[in-house]
Amino acid sequence: MNGYDGDSRFITAHHLPAALIDLARSRQIDTHHLLRGCGLFYDDVVSGQALISPQQFLRLIGNAQRLLDADDTSFLYGQRLWPGHHGAASLLLEQADHLLQALERIEQYRALLSPLLSPVLRLDEHYLHLYWRESCAIDEQRRFLLEASMTAVVALARRQQQEHLPWRFRFRHAEPAYVEQYWVHLGDSLAFDCPSTVMSLPREYLLRAWPGAGSTAQHVARQACDAQLAAWGWRASFLDLVYEHLLGLIRQPLNLERVAAAFATSPASFKRRLARHGSNFQEQLDQVRCDQALYLYQVKGYSNDAVAQYLGFSDSTNFRRSFKRWTGRVPSELEALWG
Repeated sequence: MNGYDGDSRFITAHHLPAALIDLARSRQIDTHHLLRGCGLFYDDVVSGQALISPQQFLRLIGNAQRLLDADDTSFLYGQRLWPGHHGAASLLLEQADHLLQALERIEQYRALLSPLLSPVLRLDEHYLHLYWRESCAIDEQRRFLLEASMTAVVALARRQQQEHLPWRFRFRHAEPAYVEQYWVHLGDSLAFDCPSTVMSLPREYLLRAWPGAGSTAQHVARQACDAQLAAWGWRASFLDLVYEHLLGLIRQPLNLERVAAAFATSPASFKRRLARHGSNFQEQLDQVRCDQALYLYQVKGYSNDAVAQYLGFSDSTNFRRSFKRWTGRVPSELEALWG
C-alpha cells in the first residue's frame, strides 16, 4: 500500500491553490507576499506546469489568512472550490447524476479534489452524514479547511439542485466570534462544542437529478481521473490508508507490528513515516476507535456496553475511561449534546 505524504509534490498549482490565489488577488493582495515561503512564484502557477506539496499548500493558506485578515476568507474560498476549474475532476462533479454521486466522487478522487481533508460518507436509514478527516498534518489550518470544505459542499449542491437544502452542522470547536459567517454560508442549523464535526442531510435530497445527469463526457472525465491516480501510484494519503486499514480491522486485536506488516514495511519504518505526519500508531488507533464509537452512538444508537464490546474492550469501565480521554466527555453526556 502506498499514499502521499506532506512533502509529496502532486497538487496542480493552477487548480485548487489558484482559487485561493485569485481570491487574494481580488482583494489587492500582492502575489509575491502571498507566495513567500511557498517555494513557488506566480509565473510558475500561470505556466500550468507547477506541482506543489500539501506542506506548500498549507503555507499558502497560512499566508492568505494572515494577509487577508478577514473572517470570511475560508468561506469565500469554499465558494470557489467545486466544481471549480480543475480539469477532468471538475467535470466529474459538474456532470454528476445527483448529489450522492458527486459526494462519492469527491471521496473517491480526494487526491485531486480535496488532498488536505478527506470526506467520509456515512448513510443511515434517514440521513447522510458527512465527516472530514485529516489527510496530512494540517495543524492550525484545520478550522479553515473545515469551513472551506463544508461551504464548498453546500455551494455545489445549491448550484446544481437550484434549491436550499436543510443541512445540519455539528462542530467540535467552540462557537467562533465570527459565527455570522457560518449563518451566511452554511445556514442556522448549527451546534458547537459537540463530540464530532459532521454535516447531515435527509436522504430524500440525495438522488434528485442534476442538470448534467447521464452525460457521455463524465465517462471520459472519469477515465482521465483514473489514469492520473494510476500514474501517481496512489489514490489517497498515507494517513488515509492507515485509517482505512485500521477501521477495517477495528474489531480485531491490533498492534504496530501487524499493521506495519500489512504495509510491507518494518515497525521502525512505519513509525518514522507516521512521525513525518506528526503522529504515531497509538494516536491513529485512538482516532479510529473514537470516530467509530461516536458513529455507533450517534447514528446506530448503540448502548455503552454494545460499543465497548464492538471495539474489543474487556469491560465498559475501561472503555468509558478511554472515551473520556479521546473526547473529554463520558458517553452519558452525548444524548444531551446531540439533542
